[in-house]
Amino acid sequence: MKKLKQLSVTAIAGMMMVACGQNKTEEQVSTTAETETVTPAEQPAAAQDQDTIEVALNAEDAMKFDKSEIKVPAGKLIRLTLHHVGKLPKSSMGHNFVLLKQGTDVTAFATKAVQEGKAPDFEVPESLLPEVIAHTKTIGGGESVTIEFTAPEVGSYDFICSFPGHAAMMNGKLIVE
Repeated sequence: MKKLKQLSVTAIAGMMMVACGQNKTEEQVSTTAETETVTPAEQPAAAQDQDTIEVALNAEDAMKFDKSEIKVPAGKLIRLTLHHVGKLPKSSMGHNFVLLKQGTDVTAFATKAVQEGKAPDFEVPESLLPEVIAHTKTIGGGESVTIEFTAPEVGSYDFICSFPGHAAMMNGKLIVE
């Protein structure tokens, strides 16, 4: 009964707003803790590792990120790994990470993402990519995905999960110092 109630809440949440974004430079999905690192050709590996900021963000079946604020230095390479620590599949409780450009209306973005997103993955619609700094693919329980992007200029940037209904609860700020 508890599981049915949780799925009902998920179905109702799916009718709510969502949001998306993009501009990724590297992305990999894995179902284990092990990930492959791709080094951009323009940087020597030693220099990249020294200047790369590692960020881990967990998402769960209860539609929550484990962090509401992430602080990073401006201009640094950010390697963000999103871990879906829940058990539900992508089709019913998918999660992603979408970093929006400053000034983006999160509610309007989420609404348009729901309208234009396609099941079962609800990836960021191409029409919304100009409003996005970086994003991951949508993943299900037990999966992880890693992306790399350069931290934008100093300021505060919204991040969300754009799966239908999740943006209202799964959001936070990337603070660039």
